[in-house]
Amino acid sequence: MGIAERKDRQRAERERRIIAAARVIAEREGWSAVTIRRLADEIEHSQPVLYSHFENRDAIVSAVALEGFREIAVALRDAANGSTGRNAVKNVATAYLDFALHNPALYQAMFILPTDLRFASAETKPELRAGFEALAAVVTPFCADVAVATEAFWAALHGLAELERSGRIRPNVRSERIALVVRAVVASGK
Repeated sequence: MGIAERKDRQRAERERRIIAAARVIAEREGWSAVTIRRLADEIEHSQPVLYSHFENRDAIVSAVALEGFREIAVALRDAANGSTGRNAVKNVATAYLDFALHNPALYQAMFILPTDLRFASAETKPELRAGFEALAAVVTPFCADVAVATEAFWAALHGLAELERSGRIRPNVRSERIALVVRAVVASGK
Protein backbone atom coordinates (compact mmCIF):
# COMPACT_ATOMS: atom_id res chain seq x y z
CA MET A 1 0.00 0.00 0.00
CA GLY A 2 1.30 3.40 -0.98
CA ILE A 3 1.56 6.46 1.22
CA ALA A 4 -1.34 8.17 -0.54
CA GLU A 5 -3.62 5.15 -0.02
CA ARG A 6 -2.68 4.94 3.64
CA LYS A 7 -3.35 8.67 4.12
CA ASP A 8 -6.73 8.36 2.37
CA ARG A 9 -7.65 5.41 4.59
CA GLN A 10 -6.59 7.30 7.72
CA ARG A 11 -8.54 10.36 6.63
CA ALA A 12 -11.68 8.30 6.02
CA GLU A 13 -11.29 6.61 9.40
CA ARG A 14 -10.86 9.98 11.14
CA GLU A 15 -13.99 11.25 9.41
CA ARG A 16 -15.95 8.18 10.58
CA ARG A 17 -14.70 8.78 14.12
CA ILE A 18 -15.83 12.43 14.02
CA ILE A 19 -19.29 11.44 12.83
CA ALA A 20 -19.57 8.62 15.36
CA ALA A 21 -18.48 10.89 18.21
CA ALA A 22 -21.00 13.54 17.15
CA ARG A 23 -23.78 10.94 17.18
CA VAL A 24 -22.84 9.60 20.60
CA ILE A 25 -22.59 13.04 22.19
CA ALA A 26 -25.84 14.22 20.58
CA GLU A 27 -27.79 11.12 21.66
CA ARG A 28 -26.40 11.33 25.18
CA GLU A 29 -26.40 15.10 25.78
CA GLY A 30 -28.18 16.78 22.89
CA TRP A 31 -26.86 18.65 19.87
CA SER A 32 -25.95 21.71 21.91
CA ALA A 33 -23.13 19.64 23.44
CA VAL A 34 -21.68 18.85 20.00
CA THR A 35 -19.00 21.44 19.32
CA ILE A 36 -15.85 21.35 17.24
CA ARG A 37 -13.76 21.65 20.41
CA ARG A 38 -15.61 18.78 22.10
CA LEU A 39 -15.30 16.56 19.03
CA ALA A 40 -11.59 17.33 18.74
CA ASP A 41 -11.14 16.26 22.36
CA GLU A 42 -13.22 13.11 21.81
CA ILE A 43 -11.20 11.90 18.83
CA GLU A 44 -7.91 13.20 20.24
CA HIS A 45 -7.06 15.52 17.37
CA SER A 46 -6.77 19.27 17.06
CA GLN A 47 -9.62 21.50 15.93
CA PRO A 48 -7.81 22.31 12.66
CA VAL A 49 -7.84 18.58 11.87
CA LEU A 50 -11.64 18.57 12.21
CA TYR A 51 -11.88 21.67 10.04
CA SER A 52 -9.82 19.86 7.39
CA HIS A 53 -12.67 17.33 7.21
CA PHE A 54 -15.71 19.52 7.79
CA GLU A 55 -16.19 23.22 7.14
CA ASN A 56 -18.22 23.70 10.32
CA ARG A 57 -20.58 22.03 12.78
CA ASP A 58 -23.47 22.15 10.29
CA ALA A 59 -21.39 20.06 7.89
CA ILE A 60 -20.91 17.47 10.63
CA VAL A 61 -24.65 17.49 11.28
CA SER A 62 -25.16 16.92 7.54
CA ALA A 63 -22.80 13.94 7.61
CA VAL A 64 -24.67 12.49 10.59
CA ALA A 65 -27.97 13.12 8.79
CA LEU A 66 -26.75 11.23 5.72
CA GLU A 67 -26.04 8.22 7.92
CA GLY A 68 -29.54 8.57 9.32
CA PHE A 69 -31.07 8.62 5.85
CA ARG A 70 -29.21 5.45 4.95
CA GLU A 71 -30.43 3.82 8.15
CA ILE A 72 -34.06 4.90 7.84
CA ALA A 73 -34.20 3.71 4.23
CA VAL A 74 -33.08 0.26 5.35
CA ALA A 75 -35.57 0.27 8.24
CA LEU A 76 -38.45 1.27 5.94
CA ARG A 77 -37.56 -1.29 3.27
CA ASP A 78 -37.23 -3.99 5.93
CA ALA A 79 -40.62 -3.01 7.36
CA ALA A 80 -42.28 -3.31 3.95
CA ASN A 81 -40.52 -6.54 3.07
CA GLY A 82 -42.93 -9.44 2.87
CA SER A 83 -46.06 -7.33 3.28
CA THR A 84 -48.41 -5.82 0.75
CA GLY A 85 -51.20 -3.29 0.51
CA ARG A 86 -52.47 -1.76 3.72
CA ASN A 87 -50.13 -3.87 5.83
CA ALA A 88 -47.09 -2.53 4.00
CA VAL A 89 -48.24 1.06 4.55
CA LYS A 90 -48.94 0.34 8.23
CA ASN A 91 -45.60 -1.42 8.75
CA VAL A 92 -43.66 1.40 7.10
CA ALA A 93 -45.53 4.05 9.10
CA THR A 94 -44.80 2.18 12.32
CA ALA A 95 -41.13 1.75 11.39
CA TYR A 96 -40.83 5.46 10.60
CA LEU A 97 -42.28 6.49 13.96
CA ASP A 98 -40.18 3.91 15.81
CA PHE A 99 -37.04 5.19 14.10
CA ALA A 100 -37.81 8.78 15.10
CA LEU A 101 -38.61 7.81 18.67
CA HIS A 102 -35.58 5.56 19.19
CA ASN A 103 -33.07 7.87 17.48
CA PRO A 104 -34.07 11.36 18.64
CA ALA A 105 -30.77 13.15 17.99
CA LEU A 106 -30.28 11.41 14.66
CA TYR A 107 -33.82 12.30 13.58
CA GLN A 108 -33.20 15.87 14.68
CA ALA A 109 -30.08 16.01 12.49
CA MET A 110 -32.04 14.61 9.55
CA PHE A 111 -35.05 16.90 9.73
CA ILE A 112 -34.77 19.70 12.27
CA LEU A 113 -31.24 21.12 12.43
CA PRO A 114 -29.82 23.31 9.67
CA THR A 115 -27.95 21.37 6.99
CA ASP A 116 -27.00 21.87 3.39
CA LEU A 117 -29.00 18.80 2.36
CA ARG A 118 -31.65 19.50 -0.26
CA PHE A 119 -34.73 17.44 -1.01
CA ALA A 120 -36.75 17.42 -4.23
CA SER A 121 -34.03 18.95 -6.37
CA ALA A 122 -31.39 17.91 -8.85
CA GLU A 123 -28.85 18.03 -6.00
CA THR A 124 -30.76 15.58 -3.80
CA LYS A 125 -28.31 12.98 -2.55
CA PRO A 126 -29.02 9.27 -3.16
CA GLU A 127 -29.29 8.65 0.60
CA LEU A 128 -32.21 11.08 0.81
CA ARG A 129 -33.85 9.65 -2.30
CA ALA A 130 -33.66 6.11 -0.89
CA GLY A 131 -35.85 6.96 2.10
CA PHE A 132 -38.37 8.75 -0.10
CA GLU A 133 -38.40 5.80 -2.50
CA ALA A 134 -39.06 3.40 0.38
CA LEU A 135 -42.10 5.48 1.34
CA ALA A 136 -43.20 5.76 -2.29
CA ALA A 137 -42.99 2.00 -2.80
CA VAL A 138 -45.83 1.34 -0.34
CA VAL A 139 -47.91 4.32 -1.47
CA THR A 140 -47.69 3.57 -5.20
CA PRO A 141 -50.51 0.97 -5.38
CA PHE A 142 -52.99 3.48 -3.98
CA CYS A 143 -52.46 6.66 -5.95
CA ALA A 144 -52.08 8.20 -9.36
CA ASP A 145 -49.70 10.98 -8.32
CA VAL A 146 -47.10 9.02 -6.37
CA ALA A 147 -44.89 12.03 -5.61
CA VAL A 148 -47.70 14.08 -4.05
CA ALA A 149 -49.11 11.12 -2.12
CA THR A 150 -45.63 10.19 -0.84
CA GLU A 151 -44.96 13.77 0.25
CA ALA A 152 -48.29 13.86 2.11
CA PHE A 153 -47.61 10.46 3.73
CA TRP A 154 -44.15 11.61 4.76
CA ALA A 155 -45.49 14.92 6.07
CA ALA A 156 -48.10 13.12 8.17
CA LEU A 157 -45.50 10.75 9.60
CA HIS A 158 -43.04 13.57 10.28
CA GLY A 159 -45.70 15.61 12.06
CA LEU A 160 -46.71 12.63 14.17
CA ALA A 161 -43.08 11.83 14.90
CA GLU A 162 -42.33 15.35 16.09
CA LEU A 163 -45.47 15.56 18.21
CA GLU A 164 -44.79 12.14 19.69
CA ARG A 165 -41.10 12.85 20.34
CA SER A 166 -41.97 16.08 22.13
CA GLY A 167 -44.65 14.43 24.27
CA ARG A 168 -47.42 16.61 22.84
CA ILE A 169 -49.72 13.73 21.85
CA ARG A 170 -50.88 10.67 23.71
CA PRO A 171 -48.50 7.75 23.17
CA ASN A 172 -51.12 5.12 23.91
CA VAL A 173 -53.15 5.86 20.74
CA ARG A 174 -50.33 5.62 18.22
CA SER A 175 -51.86 2.60 16.48
CA GLU A 176 -55.13 4.50 15.96
CA ARG A 177 -53.26 7.42 14.42
CA ILE A 178 -51.34 5.07 12.13
CA ALA A 179 -54.60 3.39 11.10
CA LEU A 180 -56.03 6.80 10.21
CA VAL A 181 -52.99 7.67 8.09
CA VAL A 182 -53.17 4.28 6.36
CA ARG A 183 -56.87 4.82 5.57
CA ALA A 184 -56.05 8.23 4.09
CA VAL A 185 -53.33 6.74 1.87
CA VAL A 186 -55.58 3.90 0.71
CA ALA A 187 -58.50 6.27 0.11
CA SER A 188 -56.30 8.58 -1.99
CA GLY A 189 -56.46 6.06 -4.83
CA LYS A 190 -60.22 5.97 -5.03
